[in-house]
Amino acid sequence: MSDAVWEEARETPVAADCDVCVIGGSCTGVFAAVAAARLGAKVAIIERNGFFGGAATAGLVNHWHSLYDLAGERQIIAGLTQEVVDRLLRRGAVVVNQAAKPAPGGYLVLNTEQLKLELDALVREAEVQPFLYALCVAALKDGDGVRAAVIEDKTGRRAIKARCFIDASGDGDLIARARLPFRTPDDPQPPTMCAWFVGLDALDLANPDFRLETDLFDLLTAEELPRGFLWHSQVPGIPGLRMLAGTRVSGADCADADQLTRAEMEGRRQLGAIGDLLKRLPGGGETALVRLADQLGVRETRHVECGHQLTGEELLGGQRFPDAIANGTYCVDIHHSNRPGTTFRFLDGRERYVVPGEPAVESRWRPETGPLPALWQIPYRSLVVRNAGNVLVAGRLVDADRTAYGAIRVMVSCNQTGQAAAIAAFLALKAGTSVADVDPASLRDELRRQGAIVI
Repeated sequence: MSDAVWEEARETPVAADCDVCVIGGSCTGVFAAVAAARLGAKVAIIERNGFFGGAATAGLVNHWHSLYDLAGERQIIAGLTQEVVDRLLRRGAVVVNQAAKPAPGGYLVLNTEQLKLELDALVREAEVQPFLYALCVAALKDGDGVRAAVIEDKTGRRAIKARCFIDASGDGDLIARARLPFRTPDDPQPPTMCAWFVGLDALDLANPDFRLETDLFDLLTAEELPRGFLWHSQVPGIPGLRMLAGTRVSGADCADADQLTRAEMEGRRQLGAIGDLLKRLPGGGETALVRLADQLGVRETRHVECGHQLTGEELLGGQRFPDAIANGTYCVDIHHSNRPGTTFRFLDGRERYVVPGEPAVESRWRPETGPLPALWQIPYRSLVVRNAGNVLVAGRLVDADRTAYGAIRVMVSCNQTGQAAAIAAFLALKAGTSVADVDPASLRDELRRQGAIVI
C-alpha cells in the first residue's frame, strides 16, 4: 500500500493577477518588489512571516557589510540599500561603524525592529500587494515559464498569477515546485540561531579578561556548543542590549521541513546553554536571554542553475563583467559542516582558518604578486534561471560555486540582486522578451537611474 493520501481536484481562486510576483519578503525580496513597482509594474510579494526582512529581522542578523571598495575610498553599493540606511539614520536606528568608511572591512549595525517599520513603509509607498503569513506551495507551469504561484495562508489555498516571477525565498521554494534546475550541496554551511541578551556589559566589567568570542567555547562542551564562529554587537538605540550569534547546527538540510524543525530546536537549545552558563559566571547574575530569533539563520540550501555560475576564481580575482549588476568586497566566508571553525579568504590573497580558542592558521590562497582587486562583481546571467523564460532568482539563490557563494550570500550583496532582478523583469515584460534576452546595457542604465552604483 502506498504511504500517501489522494486529494480531490479543486478549483483554486486567484488572489492577484500582476506583472511581477516576488517569492520571499527578505530585504532582497522587498527591494525587488519596490524596484519593479516604482517602474510602474503591478507587483505582489509573498512572505511566510508576518513582517518583512528575512534574516535581518526574523533572524536578528543586524550587520550589513561595507558599502565601499577594498581601499575604503570609493562607495560601490548604494541603491535601495543606501536608501534604507538613510531612513534608519533618521530614526537613530543604525550605527555606521568607523571602519566602514574610510577603512576597509567595516560594517553597519542595524536596529532590526526599526527596519521592519521602514520595509513596511517601502511596500506601502510603492503600492505593492503584500501576502504575509503565506507559503508558496505549488507552481503552475505554462511551457517554459510559470503562470501562477499557489500559496497557502489564513484564507486558504489561493493562486497569484503573474507575467514574471522572482524567487527570493533563499531556499528556492518556487524553483523546486516548478521543477526548474537546481542542485543540493552535499555539505551545506551550517545555520545559526541568534538571540538578544542583556547584562553582558556588566559581565565584561566583572571579567576583564573574559572574551565571549572564544571563552564560551572553552567553558561549554562541543555537544553543548559546537566550535563555530561567535560574534556579537550592540543593538542601536537600546542601551545594554546585544545581539549574539554563535550557535551552529551541522548536518541539516534546511530546505527539508523535518530537518529544519530539528535544526530550529537545536539552535534554541544551544542558546539556552549559553544563557545558563553566562548566569553562572562572576557578575553574570544580571544577564538574561530576552529574545530568540523567530527563525534560524540559514546559510545554504538549494543552488539554482542559471546562465552563468560565478566561480571563486572569478570573484577573488576581481573579474569584471559587461553585465555586472552587483559589487562587493566581503571576504569568502565558509562555515564548515564537517569540522570545527570557519575559513576566510580575502581579496588581498590572505586565507585564515579560525577555530575559537585555538591559534588562527594563516596562509595564502595566492602569492603576494600583482595588483589587488578593489572589488568583485556578480553578472546578471547568474540570476537568469535555465529553462525558464520568465523566472529570475535573487539573494542567496544566485548561481555560484562553493567559494564564490561564501562571499555573495551576505545581505548587502543579496540586496543588489533583488533590485537588479526586478528591473530586468520589467524590461523583459516591456520588450515582450524572455528574461534571458534583456539587454545588459539597458539594465545597467536603469540601475543607475534608481541610484545603484554601476561599475
